[in-house]
Amino acid sequence: MLEAAGVPLIFESGQEGRANRYFERGKPLENFLPPRVLRDELPLPDNSELDVVRHFTQLSQRTFGIDLGFYPLGSCTMKYNPRVNDAVATRREFADLHPYTPDDLAQGALAVMYELERSLSSLFGMTAFSLNPSAGAHAELGALLIAKKYFKERGETRRDKVIVPDTAHGTNPASAAMCGFKVISMPSNARGRVSVEEIRKVAGDDTAVCMMTNPNTLGLFEEEIAAITAAVHEAGGLMYYDGANANAIMGYARPGDMGFDLMHLNTHKTFTIPHGGGGAGHGPLGVAAHLVDYLPTPVVVRDESGFRLEFDRPKSIGPMRSFWSNFAHAVRALAYLYANGSEGLKRVSQLAVLNANYLRVKIAAFLETPYPEVCRHEFVASAQRLKKENGVRALDLAKALLDYGYMAPTMYFPLLVPECLMIEPTETESKETLDGFAQALETIVDRARKDPAALFDAPTTTVVGRVDETRAARQPDLRWRP
Repeated sequence: MLEAAGVPLIFESGQEGRANRYFERGKPLENFLPPRVLRDELPLPDNSELDVVRHFTQLSQRTFGIDLGFYPLGSCTMKYNPRVNDAVATRREFADLHPYTPDDLAQGALAVMYELERSLSSLFGMTAFSLNPSAGAHAELGALLIAKKYFKERGETRRDKVIVPDTAHGTNPASAAMCGFKVISMPSNARGRVSVEEIRKVAGDDTAVCMMTNPNTLGLFEEEIAAITAAVHEAGGLMYYDGANANAIMGYARPGDMGFDLMHLNTHKTFTIPHGGGGAGHGPLGVAAHLVDYLPTPVVVRDESGFRLEFDRPKSIGPMRSFWSNFAHAVRALAYLYANGSEGLKRVSQLAVLNANYLRVKIAAFLETPYPEVCRHEFVASAQRLKKENGVRALDLAKALLDYGYMAPTMYFPLLVPECLMIEPTETESKETLDGFAQALETIVDRARKDPAALFDAPTTTVVGRVDETRAARQPDLRWRP
Protein backbone atom coordinates (compact mmCIF):
# COMPACT_ATOMS: atom_id res chain seq x y z
CA MET A 1 0.00 0.00 0.00
CA LEU A 2 1.24 3.52 -0.81
CA GLU A 3 0.37 4.78 2.65
CA ALA A 4 2.01 8.19 2.17
CA ALA A 5 -0.06 8.88 -0.90
CA GLY A 6 -3.23 7.33 0.50
CA VAL A 7 -3.85 5.52 -2.78
CA PRO A 8 -3.46 1.75 -3.20
CA LEU A 9 -1.44 0.44 -6.09
CA ILE A 10 -3.70 -0.33 -9.03
CA PHE A 11 -2.62 -3.97 -8.70
CA GLU A 12 -4.00 -4.02 -5.14
CA SER A 13 -7.35 -2.38 -5.88
CA GLY A 14 -8.65 -5.02 -8.29
CA GLN A 15 -9.95 -8.53 -7.95
CA GLU A 16 -9.58 -11.52 -10.25
CA GLY A 17 -12.25 -11.56 -12.91
CA ARG A 18 -13.30 -7.95 -12.34
CA ALA A 19 -11.78 -6.49 -15.50
CA ASN A 20 -14.02 -5.51 -18.37
CA ARG A 21 -14.28 -8.23 -21.03
CA TYR A 22 -14.70 -7.01 -24.57
CA PHE A 23 -14.20 -10.45 -26.09
CA GLU A 24 -16.78 -13.20 -26.05
CA ARG A 25 -16.07 -15.43 -23.09
CA GLY A 26 -14.63 -18.82 -23.88
CA LYS A 27 -13.04 -17.86 -27.19
CA PRO A 28 -9.24 -17.83 -27.32
CA LEU A 29 -7.49 -14.52 -27.84
CA GLU A 30 -5.82 -16.01 -30.93
CA ASN A 31 -9.18 -15.51 -32.62
CA PHE A 32 -8.69 -11.76 -32.31
CA LEU A 33 -4.94 -11.14 -32.23
CA PRO A 34 -1.97 -12.81 -33.95
CA PRO A 35 -0.05 -15.17 -31.62
CA ARG A 36 3.19 -13.20 -32.03
CA VAL A 37 1.77 -10.24 -30.07
CA LEU A 38 0.27 -12.26 -27.22
CA ARG A 39 2.16 -12.56 -23.95
CA ASP A 40 1.39 -14.61 -20.86
CA GLU A 41 4.02 -13.24 -18.48
CA LEU A 42 2.64 -9.71 -18.15
CA PRO A 43 1.35 -9.23 -14.57
CA LEU A 44 -1.52 -6.97 -15.61
CA PRO A 45 -3.98 -5.81 -12.93
CA ASP A 46 -7.56 -7.05 -13.05
CA ASN A 47 -9.62 -3.87 -12.65
CA SER A 48 -12.91 -2.56 -13.87
CA GLU A 49 -12.99 0.61 -15.93
CA LEU A 50 -14.36 2.46 -12.88
CA ASP A 51 -11.39 1.25 -10.79
CA VAL A 52 -8.97 2.58 -13.34
CA VAL A 53 -10.68 5.97 -13.79
CA ARG A 54 -10.86 6.58 -10.04
CA HIS A 55 -7.28 5.44 -9.48
CA PHE A 56 -5.72 7.85 -11.96
CA THR A 57 -8.06 10.70 -11.03
CA GLN A 58 -7.00 10.34 -7.39
CA LEU A 59 -3.35 10.32 -8.41
CA SER A 60 -3.87 13.48 -10.47
CA GLN A 61 -5.24 15.22 -7.37
CA ARG A 62 -2.05 14.44 -5.46
CA THR A 63 0.40 16.22 -7.72
CA PHE A 64 1.19 19.85 -8.51
CA GLY A 65 0.81 21.64 -11.81
CA ILE A 66 0.43 25.09 -13.31
CA ASP A 67 -3.37 24.69 -13.27
CA LEU A 68 -3.25 24.47 -9.47
CA GLY A 69 -0.76 27.12 -8.42
CA PHE A 70 2.31 29.27 -8.97
CA TYR A 71 5.24 27.45 -10.57
CA PRO A 72 8.33 29.76 -10.37
CA LEU A 73 10.74 27.22 -11.84
CA GLY A 74 13.63 29.37 -13.07
CA SER A 75 15.04 28.66 -16.54
CA CYS A 76 12.11 26.36 -17.32
CA THR A 77 9.47 29.07 -17.81
CA MET A 78 6.46 27.19 -16.47
CA LYS A 79 3.83 29.64 -17.64
CA TYR A 80 0.18 29.10 -18.31
CA ASN A 81 -0.74 27.67 -21.71
CA PRO A 82 -3.86 29.30 -23.20
CA ARG A 83 -6.44 26.62 -23.89
CA VAL A 84 -7.27 28.11 -27.26
CA ASN A 85 -3.91 26.83 -28.53
CA ASP A 86 -4.91 23.29 -27.60
CA ALA A 87 -8.32 23.76 -29.16
CA VAL A 88 -6.76 24.73 -32.47
CA ALA A 89 -4.14 21.96 -32.40
CA THR A 90 -6.73 19.27 -31.69
CA ARG A 91 -9.06 20.22 -34.54
CA ARG A 92 -9.86 17.14 -36.58
CA GLU A 93 -8.36 18.66 -39.72
CA PHE A 94 -4.95 18.80 -37.99
CA ALA A 95 -5.09 15.96 -35.47
CA ASP A 96 -6.31 13.31 -37.91
CA LEU A 97 -3.87 14.15 -40.70
CA HIS A 98 -1.52 11.24 -41.43
CA PRO A 99 2.21 12.17 -41.54
CA TYR A 100 2.58 10.54 -44.97
CA THR A 101 -0.27 12.50 -46.53
CA PRO A 102 0.83 13.72 -49.99
CA ASP A 103 1.80 17.37 -50.17
CA ASP A 104 -1.10 18.29 -52.42
CA LEU A 105 -3.56 16.96 -49.83
CA ALA A 106 -1.80 18.62 -46.87
CA GLN A 107 -1.59 22.20 -48.05
CA GLY A 108 -3.12 23.59 -44.85
CA ALA A 109 -0.66 21.78 -42.59
CA LEU A 110 2.29 22.77 -44.75
CA ALA A 111 1.06 26.36 -44.70
CA VAL A 112 1.09 26.26 -40.88
CA MET A 113 4.70 25.06 -40.86
CA TYR A 114 5.72 27.60 -43.49
CA GLU A 115 4.05 30.51 -41.68
CA LEU A 116 5.61 29.50 -38.36
CA GLU A 117 9.07 29.20 -39.91
CA ARG A 118 8.77 32.60 -41.58
CA SER A 119 7.39 34.23 -38.41
CA LEU A 120 10.20 32.87 -36.24
CA SER A 121 12.81 33.97 -38.78
CA SER A 122 11.43 37.50 -38.73
CA LEU A 123 11.00 37.67 -34.97
CA PHE A 124 14.53 36.47 -34.18
CA GLY A 125 16.48 37.86 -37.12
CA MET A 126 17.53 34.57 -38.70
CA THR A 127 17.41 33.67 -42.39
CA ALA A 128 15.59 30.36 -41.95
CA PHE A 129 14.42 27.81 -39.37
CA SER A 130 13.96 24.06 -39.41
CA LEU A 131 11.02 22.69 -37.42
CA ASN A 132 12.45 19.16 -37.53
CA PRO A 133 14.16 18.85 -34.10
CA SER A 134 12.12 17.33 -31.28
CA ALA A 135 13.26 19.63 -28.47
CA GLY A 136 15.62 22.45 -27.57
CA ALA A 137 18.54 20.21 -26.69
CA HIS A 138 17.87 18.20 -29.85
CA ALA A 139 18.16 21.42 -31.85
CA GLU A 140 21.42 22.24 -30.03
CA LEU A 141 22.76 18.93 -31.24
CA GLY A 142 21.61 19.75 -34.76
CA ALA A 143 23.26 23.18 -34.66
CA LEU A 144 26.59 21.70 -33.61
CA LEU A 145 26.33 19.04 -36.31
CA ILE A 146 25.81 21.87 -38.78
CA ALA A 147 28.90 23.64 -37.44
CA LYS A 148 30.92 20.46 -37.70
CA LYS A 149 29.90 19.84 -41.31
CA TYR A 150 30.41 23.50 -42.21
CA PHE A 151 34.00 23.51 -40.99
CA LYS A 152 34.72 20.10 -42.52
CA GLU A 153 33.63 21.33 -45.95
CA ARG A 154 35.86 24.39 -45.50
CA GLY A 155 38.83 22.16 -44.64
CA GLU A 156 38.99 23.55 -41.08
CA THR A 157 38.89 20.29 -39.17
CA ARG A 158 41.28 21.69 -36.55
CA ARG A 159 38.35 23.64 -35.12
CA ASP A 160 37.37 21.27 -32.32
CA LYS A 161 36.75 23.63 -29.37
CA VAL A 162 33.40 24.95 -28.13
CA ILE A 163 33.38 27.83 -25.65
CA VAL A 164 30.59 27.53 -23.05
CA PRO A 165 30.18 30.24 -20.35
CA ASP A 166 29.21 29.14 -16.85
CA THR A 167 26.03 31.21 -17.25
CA ALA A 168 24.94 29.26 -20.35
CA HIS A 169 22.04 26.86 -20.33
CA GLY A 170 22.90 23.52 -18.75
CA THR A 171 22.52 21.34 -21.82
CA ASN A 172 25.11 23.26 -23.87
CA PRO A 173 28.26 21.40 -22.79
CA ALA A 174 26.51 18.04 -23.13
CA SER A 175 25.45 18.80 -26.70
CA ALA A 176 28.98 19.91 -27.60
CA ALA A 177 30.52 16.78 -26.09
CA MET A 178 28.06 14.53 -27.93
CA CYS A 179 29.30 16.01 -31.21
CA GLY A 180 32.91 15.26 -30.33
CA PHE A 181 33.91 18.83 -29.48
CA LYS A 182 36.16 19.76 -26.58
CA VAL A 183 34.34 22.05 -24.16
CA ILE A 184 36.13 25.17 -22.92
CA SER A 185 34.40 26.52 -19.81
CA MET A 186 34.29 30.30 -19.61
CA PRO A 187 33.87 31.80 -16.10
CA SER A 188 31.68 34.88 -15.85
CA ASN A 189 32.91 38.11 -14.29
CA ALA A 190 31.87 39.68 -10.99
CA ARG A 191 28.76 41.13 -12.64
CA GLY A 192 27.62 37.73 -13.87
CA ARG A 193 28.46 38.34 -17.51
CA VAL A 194 30.94 37.18 -20.14
CA SER A 195 33.93 39.45 -20.65
CA VAL A 196 34.99 40.13 -24.22
CA GLU A 197 38.61 40.27 -23.03
CA GLU A 198 38.34 36.69 -21.73
CA ILE A 199 36.74 35.57 -24.98
CA ARG A 200 39.64 37.05 -26.96
CA LYS A 201 42.10 35.10 -24.79
CA VAL A 202 40.64 31.72 -25.67
CA ALA A 203 39.19 32.23 -29.17
CA GLY A 204 41.59 31.12 -31.89
CA ASP A 205 42.06 28.98 -34.96
CA ASP A 206 40.82 25.92 -33.06
CA THR A 207 37.53 27.58 -32.00
CA ALA A 208 34.44 26.14 -33.67
CA VAL A 209 31.54 27.63 -31.72
CA CYS A 210 30.80 29.89 -28.78
CA MET A 211 27.47 28.97 -27.16
CA MET A 212 25.70 31.69 -25.21
CA THR A 213 22.35 32.24 -23.53
CA ASN A 214 21.20 35.86 -23.57
CA PRO A 215 19.74 36.85 -21.19
CA ASN A 216 21.87 34.34 -19.35
CA THR A 217 20.81 31.94 -16.61
CA LEU A 218 21.30 34.65 -14.00
CA GLY A 219 18.63 36.63 -15.82
CA LEU A 220 21.17 39.25 -16.94
CA PHE A 221 21.55 40.67 -20.44
CA GLU A 222 25.04 40.33 -21.94
CA GLU A 223 25.86 43.98 -22.57
CA GLU A 224 29.00 43.23 -24.60
CA ILE A 225 27.30 40.75 -26.88
CA ALA A 226 28.08 42.62 -30.14
CA ALA A 227 31.79 42.81 -29.25
CA ILE A 228 31.79 39.14 -28.18
CA THR A 229 30.27 37.93 -31.45
CA ALA A 230 32.71 40.11 -33.38
CA ALA A 231 35.66 38.60 -31.48
CA VAL A 232 34.53 35.01 -32.16
CA HIS A 233 33.90 35.78 -35.84
CA GLU A 234 37.31 37.42 -36.10
CA ALA A 235 38.80 34.15 -34.84
CA GLY A 236 36.83 32.28 -37.52
CA GLY A 237 34.30 30.68 -35.17
CA LEU A 238 30.51 30.59 -35.16
CA MET A 239 28.15 32.00 -32.53
CA TYR A 240 25.32 29.88 -31.17
CA TYR A 241 22.33 31.37 -29.35
CA ASP A 242 20.50 29.26 -26.81
CA GLY A 243 16.91 30.48 -27.06
CA ALA A 244 15.77 29.16 -23.71
CA ASN A 245 15.22 32.69 -22.42
CA ALA A 246 13.70 34.21 -25.54
CA ASN A 247 10.50 35.20 -23.74
CA ALA A 248 12.46 38.08 -22.19
CA ILE A 249 13.43 39.76 -25.47
CA MET A 250 10.67 39.12 -28.01
CA GLY A 251 10.07 42.22 -30.08
CA TYR A 252 12.97 44.12 -28.52
CA ALA A 253 16.17 42.29 -29.47
CA ARG A 254 16.98 39.69 -32.12
CA PRO A 255 19.81 37.14 -31.91
CA GLY A 256 20.49 37.63 -35.62
CA ASP A 257 21.12 41.33 -35.02
CA MET A 258 23.47 40.44 -32.16
CA GLY A 259 25.62 38.46 -34.62
CA PHE A 260 24.55 34.88 -33.89
CA ASP A 261 24.90 32.33 -36.68
CA LEU A 262 22.88 29.51 -35.13
CA MET A 263 20.12 29.34 -32.55
CA HIS A 264 17.31 27.24 -31.20
CA LEU A 265 14.01 28.01 -29.53
CA ASN A 266 12.23 26.19 -26.73
CA THR A 267 8.64 26.56 -27.81
CA HIS A 268 7.52 25.01 -24.51
CA LYS A 269 9.03 28.04 -22.77
CA THR A 270 8.32 30.96 -25.05
CA PHE A 271 5.31 29.89 -27.12
CA THR A 272 3.25 27.98 -24.52
CA ILE A 273 3.74 24.44 -25.72
CA PRO A 274 2.93 22.00 -22.84
CA HIS A 275 6.01 21.55 -20.65
CA GLY A 276 7.09 18.45 -18.81
CA GLY A 277 5.45 15.08 -18.29
CA GLY A 278 7.66 13.29 -20.77
CA GLY A 279 5.58 14.30 -23.76
CA ALA A 280 6.64 15.37 -27.20
CA GLY A 281 8.81 18.47 -27.51
CA HIS A 282 9.50 21.01 -30.21
CA GLY A 283 12.80 22.79 -30.91
CA PRO A 284 12.99 25.00 -34.01
CA LEU A 285 16.58 25.43 -35.25
CA GLY A 286 17.49 28.76 -36.86
CA VAL A 287 20.49 29.73 -38.98
CA ALA A 288 22.02 32.73 -40.71
CA ALA A 289 22.24 32.92 -44.50
CA HIS A 290 25.59 31.09 -44.89
CA LEU A 291 24.25 28.00 -43.07
CA VAL A 292 20.80 27.61 -44.64
CA ASP A 293 21.87 24.74 -46.91
CA TYR A 294 22.88 22.66 -43.86
CA LEU A 295 19.48 22.72 -42.11
CA PRO A 296 17.85 19.36 -41.30
CA THR A 297 15.49 18.04 -43.94
CA PRO A 298 12.78 18.26 -44.93
CA VAL A 299 11.99 21.96 -45.10
CA VAL A 300 8.72 23.46 -46.28
CA VAL A 301 9.08 25.61 -49.39
CA ARG A 302 6.55 27.58 -51.37
CA ASP A 303 6.42 27.93 -55.16
CA GLU A 304 3.82 28.65 -57.85
CA SER A 305 2.12 25.28 -57.22
CA GLY A 306 1.75 25.79 -53.45
CA PHE A 307 3.59 24.33 -50.46
CA ARG A 308 5.75 21.23 -50.50
CA LEU A 309 8.30 19.35 -48.40
CA GLU A 310 11.79 19.59 -49.87
CA PHE A 311 14.20 16.73 -49.17
CA ASP A 312 16.84 17.25 -51.85
CA ARG A 313 19.44 19.38 -50.09
CA PRO A 314 22.92 17.94 -50.67
CA LYS A 315 24.62 19.87 -47.86
CA SER A 316 21.94 19.14 -45.25
CA ILE A 317 22.84 17.23 -42.11
CA GLY A 318 19.76 15.14 -42.93
CA PRO A 319 16.63 14.43 -40.89
CA MET A 320 16.94 14.45 -37.11
CA ARG A 321 13.78 12.48 -36.40
CA SER A 322 11.07 10.37 -38.00
CA PHE A 323 8.41 12.31 -39.85
CA TRP A 324 8.70 16.05 -40.36
CA SER A 325 7.95 17.84 -37.08
CA ASN A 326 5.96 17.52 -33.88
CA PHE A 327 3.22 19.11 -35.91
CA ALA A 328 0.64 19.74 -33.16
CA HIS A 329 3.18 21.90 -31.36
CA ALA A 330 3.80 23.90 -34.53
CA VAL A 331 0.06 24.58 -34.62
CA ARG A 332 0.05 25.67 -30.98
CA ALA A 333 3.03 27.97 -31.48
CA LEU A 334 1.54 29.62 -34.56
CA ALA A 335 -1.80 30.09 -32.77
CA TYR A 336 0.08 31.84 -29.95
CA LEU A 337 1.92 34.09 -32.42
CA TYR A 338 -1.27 35.00 -34.25
CA ALA A 339 -3.19 35.63 -31.03
CA ASN A 340 -0.55 38.06 -29.72
CA GLY A 341 0.74 39.75 -32.86
CA SER A 342 3.88 41.88 -32.85
CA GLU A 343 2.68 44.28 -30.15
CA GLY A 344 1.32 41.48 -28.01
CA LEU A 345 4.65 39.66 -28.06
CA LYS A 346 6.39 42.83 -26.92
CA ARG A 347 3.86 43.02 -24.11
CA VAL A 348 4.71 39.44 -23.12
CA SER A 349 8.38 40.44 -22.80
CA GLN A 350 7.50 43.59 -20.84
CA LEU A 351 5.43 41.66 -18.32
CA ALA A 352 8.01 38.88 -17.94
CA VAL A 353 10.67 41.46 -17.10
CA LEU A 354 8.36 43.55 -14.91
CA ASN A 355 7.20 40.55 -12.85
CA ALA A 356 10.76 39.30 -12.36
CA ASN A 357 12.03 42.66 -11.14
CA TYR A 358 9.03 43.24 -8.90
CA LEU A 359 9.58 39.89 -7.21
CA ARG A 360 13.36 40.38 -7.09
CA VAL A 361 13.05 43.66 -5.17
CA LYS A 362 10.54 42.19 -2.70
CA ILE A 363 12.69 39.13 -2.01
CA ALA A 364 15.91 41.16 -1.72
CA ALA A 365 14.45 42.70 1.45
CA PHE A 366 14.90 39.43 3.36
CA LEU A 367 17.07 37.09 1.28
CA GLU A 368 20.43 37.61 -0.39
CA THR A 369 20.33 38.38 -4.14
CA PRO A 370 23.91 38.10 -5.43
CA TYR A 371 23.32 40.31 -8.50
CA PRO A 372 21.35 43.31 -7.23
CA GLU A 373 20.55 45.01 -10.52
CA VAL A 374 17.77 45.09 -13.06
CA CYS A 375 17.27 41.58 -14.39
CA ARG A 376 15.28 40.28 -17.32
CA HIS A 377 12.79 37.43 -16.98
CA GLU A 378 14.35 35.66 -13.99
CA PHE A 379 16.77 36.23 -11.12
CA VAL A 380 18.72 34.29 -8.54
CA ALA A 381 18.57 34.45 -4.75
CA SER A 382 20.88 32.63 -2.37
CA ALA A 383 20.49 30.93 1.00
CA GLN A 384 24.26 30.92 1.54
CA ARG A 385 24.07 33.30 4.50
CA LEU A 386 21.24 31.33 6.10
CA LYS A 387 23.21 28.12 5.75
CA LYS A 388 26.25 29.63 7.47
CA GLU A 389 24.18 31.14 10.29
CA ASN A 390 21.48 28.52 10.87
CA GLY A 391 22.27 25.49 8.74
CA VAL A 392 19.16 26.09 6.60
CA ARG A 393 19.81 25.31 2.93
CA ALA A 394 18.11 26.32 -0.29
CA LEU A 395 16.63 22.82 -0.30
CA ASP A 396 14.91 23.47 3.04
CA LEU A 397 13.38 26.75 1.84
CA ALA A 398 12.19 25.08 -1.36
CA LYS A 399 10.61 22.16 0.48
CA ALA A 400 8.89 24.50 2.95
CA LEU A 401 7.31 26.45 0.09
CA LEU A 402 5.38 23.29 -0.82
CA ASP A 403 3.60 23.53 2.53
CA TYR A 404 2.40 27.00 1.56
CA GLY A 405 0.96 25.80 -1.75
CA TYR A 406 3.75 27.00 -4.06
CA MET A 407 5.99 24.91 -6.28
CA ALA A 408 9.65 25.29 -5.38
CA PRO A 409 11.95 27.35 -7.61
CA THR A 410 14.88 25.76 -9.40
CA MET A 411 17.56 24.86 -6.85
CA TYR A 412 21.37 24.83 -7.10
CA PHE A 413 21.45 26.09 -10.68
CA PRO A 414 23.35 27.88 -12.06
CA LEU A 415 26.22 26.22 -10.24
CA LEU A 416 28.23 29.43 -9.77
CA VAL A 417 25.76 30.68 -7.11
CA PRO A 418 26.04 28.81 -3.77
CA GLU A 419 22.70 27.67 -2.31
CA CYS A 420 20.96 29.09 -5.34
CA LEU A 421 17.24 29.62 -5.79
CA MET A 422 16.48 30.50 -9.40
CA ILE A 423 13.11 32.25 -9.65
CA GLU A 424 11.10 33.00 -12.77
CA PRO A 425 7.58 34.39 -12.23
CA THR A 426 6.69 34.48 -15.98
CA GLU A 427 4.40 37.03 -17.58
CA THR A 428 1.17 35.13 -16.87
CA GLU A 429 1.11 35.60 -13.09
CA SER A 430 -0.77 38.40 -11.31
CA LYS A 431 0.59 40.87 -8.77
CA GLU A 432 -1.52 39.18 -6.08
CA THR A 433 0.13 35.82 -6.81
CA LEU A 434 3.61 37.35 -6.66
CA ASP A 435 2.79 39.13 -3.38
CA GLY A 436 1.54 35.88 -1.87
CA PHE A 437 4.66 33.99 -2.94
CA ALA A 438 6.99 36.68 -1.56
CA GLN A 439 5.08 36.74 1.74
CA ALA A 440 5.27 32.96 2.06
CA LEU A 441 9.01 32.94 1.38
CA GLU A 442 9.58 35.77 3.85
CA THR A 443 7.65 33.85 6.51
CA ILE A 444 9.78 30.77 5.86
CA VAL A 445 13.05 32.75 6.05
CA ASP A 446 11.93 34.35 9.33
CA ARG A 447 11.11 30.90 10.66
CA ALA A 448 14.51 29.65 9.53
CA ARG A 449 16.22 32.30 11.64
CA LYS A 450 14.10 31.69 14.75
CA ASP A 451 13.58 27.92 14.60
CA PRO A 452 15.72 26.37 11.87
CA ALA A 453 15.04 22.79 12.98
CA ALA A 454 11.38 23.27 12.04
CA LEU A 455 12.32 23.38 8.36
CA PHE A 456 14.46 20.29 8.19
CA ASP A 457 11.45 17.95 7.86
CA ALA A 458 9.47 20.10 5.40
CA PRO A 459 7.21 19.54 3.62
CA THR A 460 4.81 18.24 6.26
CA THR A 461 1.38 18.89 4.72
CA THR A 462 1.93 17.38 1.28
CA VAL A 463 0.86 13.88 0.31
CA VAL A 464 4.49 12.72 0.20
CA GLY A 465 7.01 14.15 2.65
CA ARG A 466 10.73 14.62 2.17
CA VAL A 467 12.36 11.61 0.59
CA ASP A 468 15.93 10.34 0.58
CA GLU A 469 16.80 11.88 -2.78
CA THR A 470 20.20 10.21 -3.05
CA ARG A 471 18.70 6.76 -2.53
CA ALA A 472 15.79 7.56 -4.84
CA ALA A 473 18.24 8.48 -7.59
CA ARG A 474 20.58 5.55 -7.10
CA GLN A 475 18.11 2.82 -6.13
CA PRO A 476 14.82 3.65 -7.82
CA ASP A 477 12.08 1.07 -7.38
CA LEU A 478 10.11 1.39 -10.61
CA ARG A 479 8.60 -2.07 -11.00
CA TRP A 480 5.81 -3.70 -9.06
CA ARG A 481 6.24 -7.31 -8.01
CA PRO A 482 3.68 -9.50 -6.28
